[in-house]
Amino acid sequence: MDIFYLNNSRQHNIYVMFRSIPFSFFIYLYCDCYIGNLVKYKTHEEKITRPIEKFSNAKTKKRVSTVEDDCPMITAFFTFLSFGVLLLVGYIKEFFYPPSTKEKNREGYVPLYIGFESFYTRNVYRRIQHCWGAPICSVPGSRIEVIERHSVDHGWSLQPTGRKMNCLNVGSYNYLGFAENVGPCYETSAETTKTLGMMTSSSRLELGSMRILEELERLMSEFLGVDDTITFGMGFATNVLNIPSLLGPGCLVLSDEFNHASIILGIKVSGATVKVFKHNDTNDLERLLRHHIIHGHPRTRRAWRKILIVAEGIYSMEGTICDLPRLIELKKKYKAYLYVDEAHSIGALGPNGGGVVDYYGADPKDVDILMGTFTKSFGAAGGYIAGNKDLINHLRIRSDAQSYAASMPPPVAQQILTSLTILMGRDGTTDGQKRIEQLARNVHYFRQRLKQLGFIVFGDDDSPVVPLLLFMIPKLTHFVTMFLIIFCVEFSVFIKELWDRGVASVGVGFPATKLNGARMHFEGCG
Repeated sequence: MDIFYLNNSRQHNIYVMFRSIPFSFFIYLYCDCYIGNLVKYKTHEEKITRPIEKFSNAKTKKRVSTVEDDCPMITAFFTFLSFGVLLLVGYIKEFFYPPSTKEKNREGYVPLYIGFESFYTRNVYRRIQHCWGAPICSVPGSRIEVIERHSVDHGWSLQPTGRKMNCLNVGSYNYLGFAENVGPCYETSAETTKTLGMMTSSSRLELGSMRILEELERLMSEFLGVDDTITFGMGFATNVLNIPSLLGPGCLVLSDEFNHASIILGIKVSGATVKVFKHNDTNDLERLLRHHIIHGHPRTRRAWRKILIVAEGIYSMEGTICDLPRLIELKKKYKAYLYVDEAHSIGALGPNGGGVVDYYGADPKDVDILMGTFTKSFGAAGGYIAGNKDLINHLRIRSDAQSYAASMPPPVAQQILTSLTILMGRDGTTDGQKRIEQLARNVHYFRQRLKQLGFIVFGDDDSPVVPLLLFMIPKLTHFVTMFLIIFCVEFSVFIKELWDRGVASVGVGFPATKLNGARMHFEGCG
């Protein structure tokens, strides 16, 4: 362990976290996640003999990504068996004791909760819901205070115990540490609150357009290297309310299968025809492009009004980085438009924090629509769309987010302005560049240590989103399934173990992933 270059307290905390976990815990996980999956997954046996470097030059060095294959047969069997036991017990219980809760004076009304979703919530999610939604009571910095909760009714409700747990924060998207209550971001935002107030309470097309928002849009355009930028008060709504302004019936959308829910919802609202290509598979994308250009609209056989390729810079569930050069090549070859969602990559990827475009050294003007959010790297809220002036002028008039949604609050805009100024070095310091490089070092260190310990880690080596595969949801929580009890095997459970050791992280399982795709999500290792 002495060969590792630990140059800050955050890396030291991560190092101590691994040293403090019992050896038996890793023996179990090693056997299950490494030996059991050796047939399906290529393992990495890299040895770190020098300090971790900052982001590699993506144009000259091929990115290394864990092979994402199907779940091994034996692991899938045990996963489905554990779910089957839970569901079987649930069906038996509800056969003898059917749910009978009804609202008073509601005779003849349709039940509020019906179907399998309600059954799944009662019999599966209820047992593990304490793993999510834990209230916090501090700034989400490198360390975070989380309120401990417990249940006295077998998971139906969670009550605070009054204890505050001070934890290492590897579960929020505060990639660069700008969400803080000290320093220039805090000071300038507080001053803006005094002078401009908390909120305009109006849309941009009415009385919600302030000078600070125009200044933010000018600086963001300069940072991204584009003609113009438009900002919005909510990141999710940036996709949902703007995609319908760009698409409509008669348009074709080619969407990555792991695109965010906001993209999917925006495409649905638009009424455009959507075809899904395999994750990060540009060959499958080209096949779909050729097929649908040749055959045209499935009903009329006429040419498409518009063809839009939609991808993300970094995919939040997989930790993978899109193949932007290939996407640009296909976009030019088939005369399509390219929409890239940089919610997770802006600020956190590339030598200058410019996102996936900066990471590959691509020309920003080759991407027709650059979308991103301020909720991750900038420690704020809201989103933006950047591109040429014609595009932005169109959105200023046609976007529902401009017409009906409240504009971004002035303190939030100031938070983004200050953090952006620091990233661009306009504050006269190198603090922004240091944050970017520190994030890259921490990400490389964390990923390589996990691989050396035998864990299966998805995603690209430069990605700040680190999914650690567990496959089974029972491993995410503190309860042990009946199947495991029968075999007298007491498994240490990941989230509970991390909480007990002062590490705040997030678990992800079905239906956010496949049934056998449960995983831990480590973010913001900066």
